[in-house]
Amino acid sequence: MKKSFKMNAILLAFAVIFMAALPAFAEEGRTIADNQRAIDTIWILVAAFLVFFMQAGFGMVEAGFTRAKNASNILMKNTMDFCCGSIAFWLFGFGLMFGKDIAGFIGSTGFFLSTANPSTPDGLWQFAFWLFQCVFAAAAATIVAGAMAERTKFSSYLLYSVLISGFIYPVVGHWIWGGGWLSQAGFIDFAGSTVVHAVGGWASLAGAIVLGPRIGKYTKDGKSKMIAGHNIPLASLGVFILWLGWFGFNPGSTLSGTNMSIATIAVTTNLSAAAGAITAMLTVWIQFGKPDISMTLNGALGGLVGVTAGCASISPLSAILIGSIAGILVVFAVEFIDKKLKVDDPVGAVAVHGICGVWGTIAVGLFAQAAYGEASGAGAINGLFFGGGASQLLTQLYGVAAVVAWAFSLAFIVFTVLKKTVGLRVTAEEEIKGLDIEEHGMESYSGFQIFTNE
Repeated sequence: MKKSFKMNAILLAFAVIFMAALPAFAEEGRTIADNQRAIDTIWILVAAFLVFFMQAGFGMVEAGFTRAKNASNILMKNTMDFCCGSIAFWLFGFGLMFGKDIAGFIGSTGFFLSTANPSTPDGLWQFAFWLFQCVFAAAAATIVAGAMAERTKFSSYLLYSVLISGFIYPVVGHWIWGGGWLSQAGFIDFAGSTVVHAVGGWASLAGAIVLGPRIGKYTKDGKSKMIAGHNIPLASLGVFILWLGWFGFNPGSTLSGTNMSIATIAVTTNLSAAAGAITAMLTVWIQFGKPDISMTLNGALGGLVGVTAGCASISPLSAILIGSIAGILVVFAVEFIDKKLKVDDPVGAVAVHGICGVWGTIAVGLFAQAAYGEASGAGAINGLFFGGGASQLLTQLYGVAAVVAWAFSLAFIVFTVLKKTVGLRVTAEEEIKGLDIEEHGMESYSGFQIFTNE
């Protein structure tokens, strides 16, 4: 009893000292608004760091789902599309996306981060905002690496990365996030199902079509042959890294650490991913008799992509429904693209990012609830299933169609020009030997030769 009294007295003394010292921690002249801006800046930077780490996730997924002889090439592309994309986004991408609006189509100021003043809180905030937007731009570019894996010239891929990060993606971003015409029309894409994922997914489709399939992918009579990835554990790790990064991707899009809806956004993000993995597993299990891990992993990613547009406007139950449908879509889309369209996409990028990106954006017009959207700042809109009528759904459909047309057509033109000029595809000999050796002069997994004493 005596010991307990002494401990309580000590704790009380510490509490009194701490409370008395609190004013010393407050910088003189700082307002509540200043502290809020500081918290928001820290939050957006932490979110940016999480999204940046998604580059590692993309690299692991794409390397794991492809063959060992091309692993270094995949990782090199994931590294350099971020590096080249960062410079391109600093030079002109950010200005085109968030600069002063021209006719609702494109921005015209802020190039070279020229409007960010390091001497003011607002200027410093713009540096943090730029970094957050930069990692998004890089994510859109890196999606394409998987769809075009194992046969693309490295130099051509670098040129493409600059163009998507510096122009194709920022223009769409301006339409939706920069005050452009789709934003003015009421289009909702809170964290990028269309801006990031659909742009990357449909650009992937254009690239895969122009590039053509890998050697040996299709037989002479057009039947698809499976080319197995070399490291499923690596791909699994990549998916979990991406899943973690999505907690920066979606909640971070509030741009505010003091917006408490980051909690609901994190919950809807997680539930959709889990539902997508479950339904993809069940679908492929019913179809082929085995619960395939690669499809299950892509189902989780499909759920994440699908919820990204509406994560701030929907309930947890709606998130589960959206993710469940996304998981089913992934399985059927992969099969359709591979076997019907005869488009070789080694990692399922078009299905995961293109198809599920479109689905998730349309789903906002069905599942949005005003109570969630008002709290998060996404917009107090009710979707069709919650009494809002078809107006928002039609806006979502219209916006999706415009973005898909833009991303696919521009990317198709870019890849066609590259093919006709500097060349897009490696030679057959280089492809057979592997891009690690032919493009980079190294092996991802060296030391497997058998040596003798002779």
